[in-house]
Amino acid sequence: MPQQSPLDLPEGDPFGPHNLPYGVFSTAGEGEDRRRIGVRIGGYVLDAGAAAAALGSPYAGLLGQPSLNPLLAAGRTAWKDVRRALTAWVTDPGHRPAVEPHLLPLEDVVLHLPYEVADYVDFYASEHHATNVGKMFRPDGDALTPNWKHLPIGYHGRAGTIVVSGTDVVRPSGQRKAPADPAPVFGPSVKLDIEAEVGFVVGTPSEQGRPVALGDFEEHVFGLFLLNDWSARDIQAWEYVPLGPFLGKSFATSVSAWVTPLEALDAARVAPPARDFPLLPYLDDSAADRPGGFDLRITVSVNGQEVAQPPFASMYWTAAQQLAHMTVNGASLRTGDVYGSGTVSGPETGQRGSLLELTWNGRDAIELADGKRTFLEDGDTVTLTAWAPGADGTRVGLGEVAGRIVGTR
Repeated sequence: MPQQSPLDLPEGDPFGPHNLPYGVFSTAGEGEDRRRIGVRIGGYVLDAGAAAAALGSPYAGLLGQPSLNPLLAAGRTAWKDVRRALTAWVTDPGHRPAVEPHLLPLEDVVLHLPYEVADYVDFYASEHHATNVGKMFRPDGDALTPNWKHLPIGYHGRAGTIVVSGTDVVRPSGQRKAPADPAPVFGPSVKLDIEAEVGFVVGTPSEQGRPVALGDFEEHVFGLFLLNDWSARDIQAWEYVPLGPFLGKSFATSVSAWVTPLEALDAARVAPPARDFPLLPYLDDSAADRPGGFDLRITVSVNGQEVAQPPFASMYWTAAQQLAHMTVNGASLRTGDVYGSGTVSGPETGQRGSLLELTWNGRDAIELADGKRTFLEDGDTVTLTAWAPGADGTRVGLGEVAGRIVGTR
């Protein structure tokens, strides 16, 4: 019986030819300095540059790089052409003799941050999350601030502390002050939390002073990935008035090692929730060619135990609206810009994408096999996984983003 090829995938594999996410990898034997672009197919990573060279492809230069940035900068036409070529390489039996020698088992590679991050912006786009937070911290006032349904609220984060999945997260220290404390104290955060999010990476830059229109989202954004915006709630609560998050957020943001091209998610497009107020023209997507939401099914696990399933389809503001808003003042885009959706939460208790919400700011502990939790303890590992519906009943896997909490240094 002939040996089965790694390209002969089981039916329904979420990392089949319909997906083909991009990453950057090295192997233990060669060392981290020899990084190159990989494309995931099933349980394997295709050395994309080596396969392109073996096939005499004109894309060998773009794919033979130690970072995704040159491919990101090449623009949408190149993205589509490269994806079309990759799909042919892994599906056409005639290409197998050239392709198969460049397939490496996933467990044999080391995955790295796949792009050089330029800027980082994080949004606050889930009505359910924002409402829960408002109820907790403004119990006698309106849960949502007056601007919330008129514009996507966001803040600038620290691009240099974006780390790839699997990187340990050091518990941050800072000032904190409980309402009953007479004065602030300094020390390790005792309310360390997560935020289950989806991130987007910009490929094509834009000119300063020229806003990016709502309909040009796909011309600038290459793909999406899972993102965990680690949050020190006690540090954040003391510092954020009046300018918003700072040290309570900037110590670490974990991202998946895999970037899923937008084109792989065509079947997952959904309409966002109905809007309660008319939107200004630059945000009005009522006449868009196709819906701007994505039906992504996220699972949050702590120490291997599932604690929530946040639905991305419920997000009030879309990624296209966020991009339009963050450039409407003339701010430019750069290749490698990353922006996060904000915490993904749904209407049900089991759909909340943060421990802040799941425990209602520490009031209600969650039960884990190794004990109760309100916020994260040293040694805890948080993992986000997700999938999206694909064409013809398939699933598109979005990989995972994981991080383990270690003590202060």
